Amino acid sequence: MNHFKQLLASFMVVFVCLMSGFAHAQTPAPQVESANIMDVEKGSDANAQRERAKTQPGNNAPMWRAVNSDQAHYVSIPNKEAGVLIQKSGQEWRLLRNGVITVFGGWLIVLAASGIALLYFMKGPIKLNEAPTGRKIERFTALERLVHWTMAYSFVTLAITGLFILFGKHFLMPIIGHTVHGIILFIFKNVHNILGPLFTVCIVVFFVLVVKDNLPQKGDWAWLKSGGGIFGHVDAARFNAGEKIYFWLGMTALGTIVAASGWVLDMIVPGLEYWRGTMQIANIVHLVSALLIIVFVMGHIYIGTIGTEGAIDGMKTGYCDESWARQHHGIWLDDINSGKIPASREPENAPLSNIAKKIVRTTT
Repeated sequence: MNHFKQLLASFMVVFVCLMSGFAHAQTPAPQVESANIMDVEKGSDANAQRERAKTQPGNNAPMWRAVNSDQAHYVSIPNKEAGVLIQKSGQEWRLLRNGVITVFGGWLIVLAASGIALLYFMKGPIKLNEAPTGRKIERFTALERLVHWTMAYSFVTLAITGLFILFGKHFLMPIIGHTVHGIILFIFKNVHNILGPLFTVCIVVFFVLVVKDNLPQKGDWAWLKSGGGIFGHVDAARFNAGEKIYFWLGMTALGTIVAASGWVLDMIVPGLEYWRGTMQIANIVHLVSALLIIVFVMGHIYIGTIGTEGAIDGMKTGYCDESWARQHHGIWLDDINSGKIPASREPENAPLSNIAKKIVRTTT
């Protein structure tokens, strides 16, 4: 009898539970708006999702289009960029950097180096038409040479480290391995970031020092038409038209762009919000301008060293031979001989000049 009573009580409990569940299931649940990223957006995104839910329940395409739109949605933490759930521009940046820029930039450097090598072996260096006289003409002051060599050394270091950062994982990492590549990359990245501001300062200072001699003059067009002397001798001022093009387009324009974008990547520009999109644009601008200026500098180094006999002397010692000046910069030499411009532009007793001379002697 007791067992029967216990069984009956258990049956009644189960029955009551089932009936309660059935009654609850028949009662309509209160309509609650889903809390997702669409609810915080003004305009059509949230409305589009609600309309889609009516016609195609479970289809969240409008919501994901908003999520994948690079738009910064509302967040309550200080990092406002956390509101960008999917930054699709990052994929576009990666494809552009590792595809278009890496491939075409690499071939650009290879073609430029090949063209310079072909020019050297086919034509050879430009020789002096007359024997050196032994009479020296001041070409660059000690301060100009100090700034130039500082800019040159910093640029070469930046170019080597930058090319490693861009191409290293494609060519060197399979050879030296991930660990060694990672160590070198860490060192090169920090060296690159430190030398960038120094290179910027050198551009500004060197621009101030020589800009007056790089202004267009009447003989520049004749120099260009002659192909830089290939189709006939043409006199030039202190800097010929080719050097002026390099000064304005290579050093000044591209140098300013690569330096400014580098400052953004170093995150040292005051007042700028460093969003991922900002950094990606700065990186693309930095890479393109850097590859172009590297090509410019390759030609500049060739012409100023092994490509032209005696050209490097002016930057090494500050003086060039009179025969070299007459052949390559006849207008400039005539202005010196006539007294139109001073034969020496450097006061011997200037403290900065003396310091620069000592530094240049030790480096050259």
